[in-house]
Amino acid sequence: MAVTSGAGRAAGPGAGWRVGLLTGGGDCPGLNAVLRAAVLAGTQRHGMSFLGFRDGWRGVLDGDAVPLGEADVRPLLARGGTVLGSSRTNPLADGVEEGVRRVRASLQRLGVDALLAIGGEDTLGVATALHEAGVPVVGAPKTIDDDLSATDATFGFDTAVQTAVEACDRLVTTGASHHRVMLVEVMGRHAGWIALHTGTAAGAHVTLLPEEPVDLDAVATVLREVLDRGEAPLVVLSEGAQVLGEQAVRTAQRDAFGHVQLGGAGEQLERELQRRLPGVSMRLTVLGHLLRGGTPSAADRVLATRFGLSAVEALASGRLGTMAALRGVDVVQVPLAEATGVLRTVPPERRAETADLRW
Repeated sequence: MAVTSGAGRAAGPGAGWRVGLLTGGGDCPGLNAVLRAAVLAGTQRHGMSFLGFRDGWRGVLDGDAVPLGEADVRPLLARGGTVLGSSRTNPLADGVEEGVRRVRASLQRLGVDALLAIGGEDTLGVATALHEAGVPVVGAPKTIDDDLSATDATFGFDTAVQTAVEACDRLVTTGASHHRVMLVEVMGRHAGWIALHTGTAAGAHVTLLPEEPVDLDAVATVLREVLDRGEAPLVVLSEGAQVLGEQAVRTAQRDAFGHVQLGGAGEQLERELQRRLPGVSMRLTVLGHLLRGGTPSAADRVLATRFGLSAVEALASGRLGTMAALRGVDVVQVPLAEATGVLRTVPPERRAETADLRW
């Protein structure tokens, strides 16, 4: 007869484990919903207990953690950001062997049996390396950019697009009042999903993505046509759009994962278009971190909850080195290595759907 725990679930190898939770990289609407689902399901179904590491991998290295119980997480479903804090600390910066040693020592000191790492390609890349070194870990994908290849969607994306579309809807009305070109820069370093969906939903006359070169003369021609028919043009561009043939870099100083800080694509575009459209009024709005903050949408709350539940089931059953992923309408577990293998960018066929249309 199967031994059961919690609400009638069969006790697996992970039942009763003490699990460490961490959120790494940029904050994202829905992170707290993952924490909530994981703690409630793990505690009630599998007799687990949880520690939350503060500020991502920094908390793991420093042993900076706080207990998380049911009462702590119940109010978190609609809260944006992450109550655990985040950072871009890379525990493998001094080498994989040294990083693994420090992580192991911290987990042993705190009595942590396994980790649930919630993050994007950098956070999950570290989790993959730890798994390969024998550290018990599972992952949950997080990025507003929706660019992880192992899952059909990531939570945070829906909220980011909805926020951007609402901003565009407002900017279009003021642009029309002043016969003005409105330029809107959204996040998206190497993948233009936010810009593509925002541009489509907001009815942008021009949408510029990192995946394709910018033809400034063609953009100027479209904007002139829109102005000549008495409308106010709307342009949506990714922060990674290659306006002048390469990405605009705010600072060349690299973070712990080797990324430079992008910035200035919208400024470049505004400057170049003003040269081609002298006398035309333009305004640039950079939405930036506005897209990452605030209350998650209903869709993101649901997806984040499902990811948290799936991750806990993977821990309970001993399916380590995996990540929760959406495939169609089902949430499944896939190998962590798949999450960081290839960046999911906007394919040519998606870009071609509206390439020849004049909105």
